[in-house]
Amino acid sequence: MIGVIQGESIRVHLCSMRALLITLLVFLGIGAIAGGGLLILAPDGALLGMPLSVLEKSPFTNFRVPGIILFLVLGLFPLIVAIGLLKKKHAALAEKLNLLPDMHWSWTFSLYAAFADILWIQFQMQLIQSVSWLHTSYVFLGLAILITALMPQVRNFYRKNAP
Repeated sequence: MIGVIQGESIRVHLCSMRALLITLLVFLGIGAIAGGGLLILAPDGALLGMPLSVLEKSPFTNFRVPGIILFLVLGLFPLIVAIGLLKKKHAALAEKLNLLPDMHWSWTFSLYAAFADILWIQFQMQLIQSVSWLHTSYVFLGLAILITALMPQVRNFYRKNAP
């Protein structure tokens, strides 16, 4: 009886950790699609209340290119990864880009998304020479994605040839 209860407990914990990982990626994706979309629509930053002066020390004259990067890399990419984590389907192209061949591509790509988030925020802070609460929040979001993905039960679930 105790073994059955422990087995159920582990299964529930795995489901909640897996759901947390997917939720964090969806949150990242939706936020970046919204922010990136608004920067693409208004490259002058007006829709987000961001003056072009924050780009003075950057290679950009407006927010269009950062908006496109934000939309695609931190918006669409994490959403695709979340779907991959949910469905756990094979994807030949994704497998070619998977640096951890013993793991399902979507798990590896969740790490890629977390690192992309953290690196993007670091790049952004360096570019504008400023740090806001939003930067800190998104760095913590990236760390939360990494920590959740690296939980042993989540890692084992996405290991190839796992049940």
